[in-house]
Amino acid sequence: MSPYKVMVDDNFHYQNEEERYELGTFLTAEEAIAACKRVVDEDLNNSYKPGDTGPELYERYTMFGEDPFIVPLDEADSTVKFSGWDYAKERSSVLATQANTPDGEPR
Repeated sequence: MSPYKVMVDDNFHYQNEEERYELGTFLTAEEAIAACKRVVDEDLNNSYKPGDTGPELYERYTMFGEDPFIVPLDEADSTVKFSGWDYAKERSSVLATQANTPDGEPR
């Protein structure tokens, strides 16, 4: 088991490594993935506006959100992958549907 570093890019400053920060180092891949999901979920929850559709929320994320990724500290371990964009696309639809239905969670 090798540790995994989670780094976070800023979609608004695409490819600007000066805007990148290190979230932390995690002992397991599962912990690193969970940390990445928390970053994206928090970003989506904070940027949600009443009435947003999934595609609207996702577009805002890809323009302005935080994009976490995992760097295995053992270079031989390349099996752990996480895409903030893929996860955000999935979660945007879920969040917008929940918020726009009578039984949805309050925002």
